[in-house]
Amino acid sequence: MKTLETKYINVGGRLMDLSTPCVMGILNLTPDSFYADSRMQTEDEIARRARQIVDEGGAIIDVGAYSSRPGAADVSPREEMDRLRRGLEIVRRTVPDAVISVDTFRADVARMCVEEYGVDIINDIAAGEMDADMFSTVARLNVPYIMMHMQGTPQNMQHEPHYDNLLREVFLYFARKVQQLHELGVKDIILDPGFGFGKTLDHNYQLLAHLEEFRIFGLPLLVGVSRKSMIYRLLGTTPQESLNGTTVLDTLCLMKGADILRVHDVRQAVETVQIVEKMLTS
Repeated sequence: MKTLETKYINVGGRLMDLSTPCVMGILNLTPDSFYADSRMQTEDEIARRARQIVDEGGAIIDVGAYSSRPGAADVSPREEMDRLRRGLEIVRRTVPDAVISVDTFRADVARMCVEEYGVDIINDIAAGEMDADMFSTVARLNVPYIMMHMQGTPQNMQHEPHYDNLLREVFLYFARKVQQLHELGVKDIILDPGFGFGKTLDHNYQLLAHLEEFRIFGLPLLVGVSRKSMIYRLLGTTPQESLNGTTVLDTLCLMKGADILRVHDVRQAVETVQIVEKMLTS
């Protein structure tokens, strides 16, 4: 039987209860994300995707304007801001009450999104490693902060990633970062182990096998395995053929303590949460 934990994060003055896992739907404003069906460019596409995430039960819309797929081209801060200004205006107009997260590693971009568009959460793939001002900025903005483990940058992270001891290094990385954030007064911290970011296929499955050990931090845990290479490279398929594998991995992650699933396919993930929660609480 599952031990029920009550977990909350403060989202714009509202408490979001994570004792039952929630689903974060991906809304990409980039033209080159690894999963082609997730790319939203026109106003109609962006509005339709925002409505779809909410209608299918997504609790958070994660908006990104910088592709972090392996080897992706760099995007200037101005281009990232321009994409986000356009996209966030559409999302805010379409689903004004939605909880919105922005996927960025740049402090200036994070500040603009929160101050101009009331973005609720900052989701940083680099945990402050790619912008030294990110931690202090998040502290001043007083918004929940998702920090992910990544070895390297999106441009080089899959060039022969190596660890002497994967789990030890990831745990020490988070321990150091959490301490820094606490010293700055950041209260709402969410951890993301970074599946597929500076990790081989074996590294990804080693992290998955030990995912429940991240509970030692006492912080909410986000996982993003949706349609990633740890599925399609293992099975010899493609991102387009990886929905079934995504559901399998999401199920395993939920059973190992994941609190937030970051996904492309919201309805399927919401159903997965419902089924697993029913089993764990029966």
